[in-house]
Amino acid sequence: GSDLACCFLSPICPPHQGITCWVALYAVEALPTCPFSCKCDSRSLEVDCSGLGLTTVPPDVPAATRTLLLLNNKLSALPSWAFANLSSLQRLDLSNNFLDQLPHSIFGDLTNLTELQLRNNSIRTLDRDLLRHAPLLRHLDLSINGLAQLPSGLFDGLLALRSLSLRSNRLQNLDRLTFEPLANLQLLQVGDNPWECDCNLREFKHWMEWFSYRGGRLDQLACTLPKELRGKDMRMVPMEMFNYCSQLEDENSSAGLDIPGPPCTKASPEPAKPKPGAEPEPEPGTACPQKQRHRPASVRRAMGTVIIAGVVCGIVCIMMVVAAAYGCIYASLMAKYHRELKKRQPLMGDPEGEHEDQKQISSVA
Repeated sequence: GSDLACCFLSPICPPHQGITCWVALYAVEALPTCPFSCKCDSRSLEVDCSGLGLTTVPPDVPAATRTLLLLNNKLSALPSWAFANLSSLQRLDLSNNFLDQLPHSIFGDLTNLTELQLRNNSIRTLDRDLLRHAPLLRHLDLSINGLAQLPSGLFDGLLALRSLSLRSNRLQNLDRLTFEPLANLQLLQVGDNPWECDCNLREFKHWMEWFSYRGGRLDQLACTLPKELRGKDMRMVPMEMFNYCSQLEDENSSAGLDIPGPPCTKASPEPAKPKPGAEPEPEPGTACPQKQRHRPASVRRAMGTVIIAGVVCGIVCIMMVVAAAYGCIYASLMAKYHRELKKRQPLMGDPEGEHEDQKQISSVA
């Protein structure tokens, strides 16, 4: 108060008040007004409007605001221009409200946004372009909502994202392609969701293993279905349990290629024999189509299976050869041992041996 008055009223200010004067002038210029009932911090450029029972975003939020706190209010719907002209905003907290959907362009002006909190709302769907204009986003919290799926392309361009929370939603499966753009992700929370550990989650399991391999932190993804895997962490489910998925894909692909036609039976009339000297004319539809052989879904997978099978068979053959050699060596050693034992029996007090020795002595005498 007195320092600011000195700046405007007194032409000469003490040195220690000059610095305070410039800070006060900068604060007035940075945050000229503060929304009604909100708390504003001119140093951190933070506007705190939390816990005020607001149903709309205050329209007079200063353009220089870096942190905007709107948690613990009654926001249920937001217009697309709710955060217009807030290009300096870095942190936005909308937790603990009643939001059920967000316009696809609501964050269009927040090009410097690094943290977005949407925890504990009623959001059921997200537009794939919702975060397109937030390339600097580092922390995203979507936990405790009603999300049943994530649109493909939602995280495209979020190369700076470090932490992502999807806990306590209605997610049953996720697409691997949705998470592949997150090359710098370090923390992923997906617990407390009704996960169905079936073929639809197989590719995401591959991504989780890659994510853990490069040092990413992931909480427990506990299966809800099927009953045999209920409560078990998806990462602990062996990949052999998903072998039937390839068979289902092959059956579906082959079924899609079938062309309906007349039934083929053994009683179908044979085509007429062509006359000598004349070329036979093809008659489409009369011959029975040959049954296609089973082909693997992936040539790479088939080659890998052949290589692994060959290695396993080679190891088994080597083990059998080693076992046979060991048996032969053991048999020869035992035979040698028994021969030596028989030779040494007369020297160990064998009565028959002593009797023979006495006979030999008497004959000599």
